[in-house]
Amino acid sequence: MTSYNSDELLLIAEKPSRYIGQEVNSVYKSNAEVNFLLAFPDTYEVGMSHLGIKILYEVLNNISYVAAERCFAPWPDREMQLRQNRLPLTSLETQTPLADFDIVGFSLQYELSYTNVLTMLELGDVPLRRLARRESDPLIIAGGPCCFNPAPLADFIDAFVIGEGEEVVGEITAAVRTGKKNKLSRREYLAGLAQIPGIYVPAAHDKKHIIKKRSVIDLNSWPYPVKPVVPLMQTVHDRIVLEIARGCTRGCRFCQAGMLWRPYRERNLALIKEMAAKLLTSTGHDEISLLALSSGDYSCLEPLIKDLMTRHYAQRVALALPSLRVESLTGTLIEEIKRTRKTSFTLAPEAGTDKMRLIINKGNTAEDLLSTVDKVFTAGWKSIKLYFMIGLPQESQTDLEGIIDLGYQALRAAKNRGQVTISLSTFVPKPHTPFQWHRQISLAQTQAKQDFIRERIRNRNLSVKWHDARMSMLEGLFSRGDEKIGALLEKAFQKGCRFDGWTDLFHFDLWQEAIKETGINPEDYLQERDTDGTLPWDNIDCGISREFLAAELQKSVDCLETPDCRGLGCQSCGVCDFSAVKNVFSAPEDKTDQVPAAAGSVSPAIDKHYRLTFTKADRARFLSHLELSSALIRALSRSSLSLSYSSGYHPHPKISFATATSVGMESKEEFADVTAKEYLADMDLLQEEINNALPRGVKILQIRKLSTYEKDLASALWGFAYELHLPLGINEARLTVLEDNIQNFLSQTSFMIERKAKGRNISKDIRPFVKAMTMDFAQSKVKFTIRHSQQGSARPLDIIGAVLGFSEEENKQIRVVKTATILA
Repeated sequence: MTSYNSDELLLIAEKPSRYIGQEVNSVYKSNAEVNFLLAFPDTYEVGMSHLGIKILYEVLNNISYVAAERCFAPWPDREMQLRQNRLPLTSLETQTPLADFDIVGFSLQYELSYTNVLTMLELGDVPLRRLARRESDPLIIAGGPCCFNPAPLADFIDAFVIGEGEEVVGEITAAVRTGKKNKLSRREYLAGLAQIPGIYVPAAHDKKHIIKKRSVIDLNSWPYPVKPVVPLMQTVHDRIVLEIARGCTRGCRFCQAGMLWRPYRERNLALIKEMAAKLLTSTGHDEISLLALSSGDYSCLEPLIKDLMTRHYAQRVALALPSLRVESLTGTLIEEIKRTRKTSFTLAPEAGTDKMRLIINKGNTAEDLLSTVDKVFTAGWKSIKLYFMIGLPQESQTDLEGIIDLGYQALRAAKNRGQVTISLSTFVPKPHTPFQWHRQISLAQTQAKQDFIRERIRNRNLSVKWHDARMSMLEGLFSRGDEKIGALLEKAFQKGCRFDGWTDLFHFDLWQEAIKETGINPEDYLQERDTDGTLPWDNIDCGISREFLAAELQKSVDCLETPDCRGLGCQSCGVCDFSAVKNVFSAPEDKTDQVPAAAGSVSPAIDKHYRLTFTKADRARFLSHLELSSALIRALSRSSLSLSYSSGYHPHPKISFATATSVGMESKEEFADVTAKEYLADMDLLQEEINNALPRGVKILQIRKLSTYEKDLASALWGFAYELHLPLGINEARLTVLEDNIQNFLSQTSFMIERKAKGRNISKDIRPFVKAMTMDFAQSKVKFTIRHSQQGSARPLDIIGAVLGFSEEENKQIRVVKTATILA
């Protein structure tokens, strides 16, 4: 079997930019006393969309003696590469093997990522079970909402952080630093961690020991992140995520997050505006998502949005409010949000009838929803998504019919102005909620309810989507499970289960086999629980009293509402002590800090055209053209150059490229033309500004203003010069054969090849496009020049395979370098 190095393997990996690192704002530290790996058990594009990992990365790297790096679950093709070539799973920043870190901290956001935790441990050469770990192995810790029931992972995780991590990670790293100096044993390390409030250590704590969650009392003391890593590839949420509030006062009885993250705490308006400006400057993103469990509840939302839109309108910065309650969307908010472009609009009525919304304590009505739908479509949006749950307590067929009716009523409210999508998820009764004792409906019941709704939707402008019922069943097993479920997890992992939340990789048949072989009865975990019985998560105290949760359960049975505690007083949930722990609201708006309306207008300066010459080298060669262009646009946005934008609902910078360079190809000379307001300052300083905002391997070599008579890139492009760096160790006899192949090719007037294009085989004569080709024996290089035309061109791959005669396997070891882009 051919042996490949890591970079050669990336050439044949799906989405290699997942694994290359080198992003803007990445932190590289050497000789740190404590090395901390932030591990996210899902793909890079999912993990890099998560705010928590960005916060902890910045908090940890701000500690002088700590180096924090990142690692994400490899996609199955990459996992196979690592296993076949006996390569370890490594960090992005320094390619350090997972096993060489002092601490590996997993972020547990979703139960169906648990098999990926085991995959990452095994690929990192760390024993899966904590009792099998050696003195040299890193401490394996975990945090996130799933840790509020740590039982299913108790055999695999050394220590669980219960609650919010900003403060406690500093205490953990301090303990490890001291432990390293004192040369503590693994057992002593764990005993030390067990003394830190908010940390559950299975080896040190029995189930009678109650672990109380950690909370950050004042969000204003933790203004992070302000300089987050900027992903090179497109992520799930490719934008700035700015947390304006944490927690919720609403008390929806199904909502675990609303219970776990109490009390409610707002960031001050002035701090949010300051953070927004810093984030835009440090990232170059063109959209800000204002994050909260219910962003419409933020007490200074309207002045905040008006200010942000006025300050940043010229840069075409858009705003997104990802979690709006239907009754909180005012006309003013809509008008401000739509000023730049219409981002997606999602509303969550959760249930189909007012009765059911009363049972779950949602606190709004069908009338509220339909009024909001009308406002959204009137403002110009073309589509809206409505989220509903099925399988809620006391749900009847009438409530399912209510979902259908509400969908059609929303469509009528749209008045033929757009599309309505109903999205169905199965209710999973989560720990630490009033419904934690309720049963979860069976697989068959879920599918029957989905079919009932789907079969009654018969309008091309009203569609329905649903979550896989089998995934929901597994989510219920692991969110409500005990330590015995760990054996099921390990068995499913051994059978090959990975990425169980991804439809195309979900293998329910393997889970069924694992369930059968471990003797697990799913109904034991999905069934109704006795309110007086013991729950697997009773050793975890989220702050809310058991009595309050039980009372809320009874109120749901009686169809009684619990009012929002921000307006109608304390509801005695048990979280607040009204001294250190209490609801916190933003300081009022500072009228002196308002931006005049004129500041939001677009500069009247004259548009000019600028040509950028830049490189694509090192690991940046694995970027796709879209990823490269996005990185360049973000860097330009961060500079003092004022870009010009297209008009319409989705404005974008006016930028064009000579051509798209293939993934894996290096380039010493690329061109891009940019339209911007006339730049009168020092061009060298501008070039330095842009380079400081580009990822490693991408560098601006020159910026110059174009004269009026110069051709645009599409018209000026003549061709390209390339070098092929041949595999190491190629012998002289093979080089001679290659030289013969080159001379034979050059002597031809026609050279036909077969290639695939758009799914079919075509014949193409590539000889007219190749203007020169030589062999450099001393450096084992082939150099050639190719003409580009409207009729097409020859590709380096054509030269490598058809002309030089390299096999597909050999091709993977050839480095392709574009040495020049030739303009006429």
